[in-house]
Amino acid sequence: MSTAAMQLVATKCPTDELSFTNCAIVNEKDVDPRRIRHIELSSNVANGKFVFTVVPFGPMPQGKIGFNTLQRRWAGIELDRAYHIRPYTFDKNVQSIATLILEVDFLNKKNTTTDPYDTDKMAVEFLQQYIDHAFSVGQCLPFQFMDKKTLTLAVKDIEAVDLSAVARGQNTKARKITLGVTLANSMVVFERAEGSSINLAGKSKGKSQFVSIINPDFDFKTMGIGGLDAEFNAIFRRAFASRVFPPEVVYQLGMKHCRGILLYGPPGTGKTLMARQIGKMLNAREPKIVNGPQILDKYVGESEANIRKLFAEADDEEKRLGPNSGLHIIIFDEIDAICKARGSVGSSAGVHDTVVNQLLSKIDGVDQLNNILIIGMTNRRDMIDEALLRPGRLEVQIEIGLPDENGRLQILNIHTNRLREHNKLSSDVDLKEFAELTRNFSGAELEGLVRAAMSFAMNRHIKAGKKVEIDPDAADKLRVCRADFMHAFENDVKPAFGVSKEEFDSYISNGIIVWGQPVTDVLDEGQLRIRQTVKSELTPLVTILIEGPPNSGKTALAAHIALLSKFPYLKFCTAQTMLGFSELAKCQQLTKIFQDAHKSSLSCVVVDELETLLEYAPVGPRYSNNVLQTMKLLFKRPPPKGRKLLVIATTTYRDILDQLGLLASFSKQIHISNMSTGQHILHVLNEIEHCFSDEEMKYLEKKLHNKKLFIGIKSLLDLIEVARQADDSSRVARFLGQSMEKFAITLIIVTVFWGLIGIVLPFLIPKGPHKRLVQIMLALTSACCWMFWLCFYLHQWKPLFGPQIESTHARMLRTIWGQEL
Repeated sequence: MSTAAMQLVATKCPTDELSFTNCAIVNEKDVDPRRIRHIELSSNVANGKFVFTVVPFGPMPQGKIGFNTLQRRWAGIELDRAYHIRPYTFDKNVQSIATLILEVDFLNKKNTTTDPYDTDKMAVEFLQQYIDHAFSVGQCLPFQFMDKKTLTLAVKDIEAVDLSAVARGQNTKARKITLGVTLANSMVVFERAEGSSINLAGKSKGKSQFVSIINPDFDFKTMGIGGLDAEFNAIFRRAFASRVFPPEVVYQLGMKHCRGILLYGPPGTGKTLMARQIGKMLNAREPKIVNGPQILDKYVGESEANIRKLFAEADDEEKRLGPNSGLHIIIFDEIDAICKARGSVGSSAGVHDTVVNQLLSKIDGVDQLNNILIIGMTNRRDMIDEALLRPGRLEVQIEIGLPDENGRLQILNIHTNRLREHNKLSSDVDLKEFAELTRNFSGAELEGLVRAAMSFAMNRHIKAGKKVEIDPDAADKLRVCRADFMHAFENDVKPAFGVSKEEFDSYISNGIIVWGQPVTDVLDEGQLRIRQTVKSELTPLVTILIEGPPNSGKTALAAHIALLSKFPYLKFCTAQTMLGFSELAKCQQLTKIFQDAHKSSLSCVVVDELETLLEYAPVGPRYSNNVLQTMKLLFKRPPPKGRKLLVIATTTYRDILDQLGLLASFSKQIHISNMSTGQHILHVLNEIEHCFSDEEMKYLEKKLHNKKLFIGIKSLLDLIEVARQADDSSRVARFLGQSMEKFAITLIIVTVFWGLIGIVLPFLIPKGPHKRLVQIMLALTSACCWMFWLCFYLHQWKPLFGPQIESTHARMLRTIWGQEL
């Protein structure tokens, strides 16, 4: 290094072009550029020594040295002040720059852009401009890249290697230095300056300090979310995995961040809890939590303005910082209130439609925002506009369903954790047992179960007299035991998607009486279809139809089969629960029942009296086509993957369903007949508690033995109860008479029909050679039918009329009928 020194007066850089050279501008007469490439500046005013690369400029006055603004600011140089200048020579063996790390920002902070800067091209251009150039740590310089906004570069770190050691073939590690000179093969790395909005791209972009999106103080074990492991993993993978990686990795993949998540499912399954915990988990601003109805306003345009206000902060930061903007989370609870399908809400103002349009444009419109995350929650995904569900908007759609047994155990452990910590949970409480019992319980219902059990435990230590007093030792004695949980399970908390056992029990209050083979066949077929539903993977939907005459016990059998299945979701659908409903309301109610059934892993729906639900009337005939089409679709629509559904329907008019095309919707049709013999009636009497004495039973066995009868089980039970209320003297006669009446009505209808046919049809026969013979045969048929009816009448009604039909003629007819009284 030369010891010759001189004094030069600092002045401004003479031209703008020379300002970008990052050199000290001198006159050739002051500094010979052929011998001196770098100079060292020192002054009593400026502490330290600063090395600059020099460049000659003819018009520069002698005795002057020019610096640009950034150079003067870095070195503390004052204008028109003399500074000591001496030549500086680099030892290129130890001061050659291997890696130069530069922090990049816009020179004018008010005039920025979000356009990407290709760092690879920037590195090439930088070395072309600054080859054999002196750089010091902390030095700032302007940089003009192509025709983009002017940048300012600050030297962050300089790494060098020992070139002499490299020449000898030795392995050397890079070491940091404060001053060095660039070579043609120096590596230049650009990093975004702290707080800068510049968008750097390319492989020469340095890995600047990355702030993880996940809060470092957050403990996943304390999230308090049970039974939703798979759902949370899916959300993390789809929505947050890309945000965990540094921005340069995401850029290299050409990937865009997820902007929206939709959580949907039954009430109480943990949607709001999960959204709240996601907000705590992320290292972002405090989430904005908005209830859907809060957006709506009575004034025109205010609802849309409320949407814009939610996105205003994110929009402003996106314009200022571009891809370096922080994450803004907006949580919409009950999002279906403001995002209904456009055109579905009848309103002259069309407020809902414009709100949806505004939300769509803010999430993924012309001016896209990449710094937002929308989390929507709803129980009615079907009501949301389809445009909101496409990729780029609420593209991650996760169903938060009812927890399985393992999930229920996790939830119970969460809600009883504090009980165990303070030794308030009795040792006889087995949470695994209650996890198995509480099938189809939601998370909220399990929490309610634990609270109800606590209330039973607390109530044991409360003395209710004139004053409500608490046992002084209650704090030590208080324990929540198994009995408390059982009381809560049986009496207090019932699942919304469980079994309405009281309703099913009301249809089989008299039990199931297996009076003959027809009932056995129906029950066997029902058990077979239950096993098919549980075990078969090819038929997740099984539909059976139980058809038969009135009062044959179809409803009771359907309810009994449903209870035998022990499925976690059992629902009874009947016209009685839809009394007064319009066609549209019936269709909506049917759809809701089946949608709820699809939310359970195993479900059984009993649809009773199809013809009544269809509002069928034989006069006309008339029926509800809307309800019919809804039933056809629901009976054929398979449940979601992994779900099983058994549908049991009943009807009295099988032929009507066949004509309406509904019969083809069932995979199996089971016929149940009425009791047809006296043995069936006697079997029922032996199965139930009746009012007849032993002598009366012997008399009934004699009268009913081998007797042909047609009576429904429901009608028979009614007759037995009527006989129970009758006097002892007329009890048997009344029972026999009314039971025969049921059979007589059937025969009367048949005989009268054919009797009328025999009377009317002979007059309608066209002329021909055999007309007279056909007329005679029809007349004989009619006469036989009427005689048959008369004989039956005289024979079967005898117990009611007694001596009134004790005549020779009646005796003869009874003899013809087959029995002499």
